[in-house]
Amino acid sequence: MAQAKLSVIYYSATGTIHAMAERVVEAAQKSGAEVRLRQVPELAPPEAIASNAAWSQHFDRTKNEPKATADDIVWADAVIFGSPTRYGNIASQLKQFLDTLGPQWAQGLLADKVYAGFTASQTAHGGQETTLLALYNTIYHFGGILVPPGYTDPLKFVDGNPYGVSHVTGGNNTDPLTGAQLAALDHLAQRVVKFADKLS
Repeated sequence: MAQAKLSVIYYSATGTIHAMAERVVEAAQKSGAEVRLRQVPELAPPEAIASNAAWSQHFDRTKNEPKATADDIVWADAVIFGSPTRYGNIASQLKQFLDTLGPQWAQGLLADKVYAGFTASQTAHGGQETTLLALYNTIYHFGGILVPPGYTDPLKFVDGNPYGVSHVTGGNNTDPLTGAQLAALDHLAQRVVKFADKLS
């Protein structure tokens, strides 16, 4: 059987989504997938980034990491997107990347792949579920195959998000990932790879 190819494409301002993406990559590789980790380009003006120390530090740490391109989706059998919550929606940086994919969409190159997502917000009930649902609106247009975690494992009753995986970072965006989120990210990656394997 061919090795499933997974792209993990994310935007992270202060590092939480980056950490979640790295966990997804680790779990997917353990499941036998070939994985690409790609961040989308930053769009915010320098003065906005500089106004937040955590944002500025994370930008400096990751500015030379590989950036997402359309080829990263075309290449993949499965794609897992990560974005912080922005007013109950995905970050504009990720949305802008998705909006550039019209040529690939028109050729049907984004269809028939497995997709899922993860997110984070500062507060509980801070738009996490609507962020994932908003992301998935794009996937429907792609003709993608959504593989949400649902409640397919008892650990999802601890993490509590059937739409993907989410984390509450707290008022200062500093609350670390807990065992519940790490287990949920592992489960998400394993489930996506399992279905990508079946399709590929």
